Amino acid sequence: MAEEEFKQMIRLLEKDINGNLQTRHALTKVYGIKYSLSNAVCNLAQIDKAKKIGSLSDQELEKIQSIVRNPSDIPAWALNRKRDQETGKDLHLIGSDLKFSKEMDIKHLRKIKCYRGVRHSLGLPVRGQRTRSNFRQGKTVGVKKKSLKTASGKK
Repeated sequence: MAEEEFKQMIRLLEKDINGNLQTRHALTKVYGIKYSLSNAVCNLAQIDKAKKIGSLSDQELEKIQSIVRNPSDIPAWALNRKRDQETGKDLHLIGSDLKFSKEMDIKHLRKIKCYRGVRHSLGLPVRGQRTRSNFRQGKTVGVKKKSLKTASGKK
C-alpha cells in the first residue's frame, strides 16, 4: 500500500484548513463546528483525533464530510438547528448556510416585533444583560457631571 503524501492545505467543507493541525482542532476552523461536534465526528469516522489532517486519505476526508453534512448518528443536543422552523427537523448547518439562517431568524424576530426583535433592531443586548455600564455607545458614553454643575452655576 503506497504511503499518502502530506498535504499542506486541505479543502474541507468549503474551507481551506492548514494541514499541520490535529484533526479535532482542524474541524473547529469550519464555521458551525465546535469542539464537541468535531470530537463526535472523529469518533464516528473512527479517525485518530491527534492525527494531522494533512495526512488523512481522501476516503477519510469524504467520510468526515458525509458525517457533517448528514448528521444522523450525532445526538440532537449537539446540533445547531433543533426543530427547524421551516422543516421541523433537527439539522446541523455550517458555513454560509448557518450565517444566512441566523440572519433570517433575526429578520423574523424584527418583523413580528417581539421583545428580542426590538432589542436587535435597537442594538441593545438581547439576553437580559445589564446596560448601565456595558453596551454604552453614542450619546450615552461618559458622565457629564462637571458640565452640568458649571451650567447651573452660571444661572
